[in-house]
Amino acid sequence: MPENKLYPPEGLRPSAPLSLSDLREALETGAVLEAPVQRCDVSHTLHLSLGGVQGRIPREEAVAPWISGAERDIAVLSRVGKPTCFTVAALEADGRGAPLALLSRRAAQEQAMAHLLDRLEPGSVLTGRVTRLESFGAFVDVGCGIVAMLPIEHISVSRISHPKERFHEGQKILAAVRAIDRETRRITLTHRELLGTWMENASRFRPGETVRGVVRTVKDYGSFIELTPNLSGLADAKERLSPGDGVSVYIKSIRPERMKIKLQVIEKLPPAPVEPLHYQVTDGSLDRWVYSPPGCEKPVVETVFKAPSP
Repeated sequence: MPENKLYPPEGLRPSAPLSLSDLREALETGAVLEAPVQRCDVSHTLHLSLGGVQGRIPREEAVAPWISGAERDIAVLSRVGKPTCFTVAALEADGRGAPLALLSRRAAQEQAMAHLLDRLEPGSVLTGRVTRLESFGAFVDVGCGIVAMLPIEHISVSRISHPKERFHEGQKILAAVRAIDRETRRITLTHRELLGTWMENASRFRPGETVRGVVRTVKDYGSFIELTPNLSGLADAKERLSPGDGVSVYIKSIRPERMKIKLQVIEKLPPAPVEPLHYQVTDGSLDRWVYSPPGCEKPVVETVFKAPSP
């Protein structure tokens, strides 16, 4: 299983109604729970309804201490309507004598971060949930709202112009740790290595087949057509094709020794739903990943996650 199974991203924890006894047990054990935030008041206190018990996360307990500035305020305001993790700091009575739970998202995130920093290393595979997409990459929750960065160039081998061509917000994905800065508590991710090598992807296709593809790059000499996120082929120039177009393509040849697939565009196709990502690696840890086939005439495309032992 991925390394963050004890502290899953917010929204991926199995949902279950919470009772007063659940809250009392969590107070004693320090267990992390999760529930949606109902509202954020003028003091930036978050309010939750927990099976008949009102819960409150004060502003200072809503975000981990390593988040600062404007990002901190946004992180608090953006929790409304979303599943949010927390620990139970205290159980007391409100002004009317009803039970009130004082909660801390900060404590849950500090637990999760300590767990991740203790166990993760470059190459570790984990589960994430996409929280935001920008032109330069995707922000991914890797546990209890702890956000890691996935740069666009590490999303797939096939180049894309924006992460929205591969992901949507709220999507569950797998990723591998590319780098960890334990001092600043920053985690950088990569994704392309989990989608398979050239041979693993090419083995899904045969010369003579006609399949669906997506135009990624248009040049004077032809168009690069993506067959899967980690595999593209070259088709002869055809008029009125643009990046992002769906097309049907006839596979003329597959040449592993040159890492080339020759295609012929048949026709443009109407838009279609994005297919689920096909992962070749789903757990464990990677030491080294080589995309290119053995004996390929082209330069080897590889990622080294860990230095070899002396």
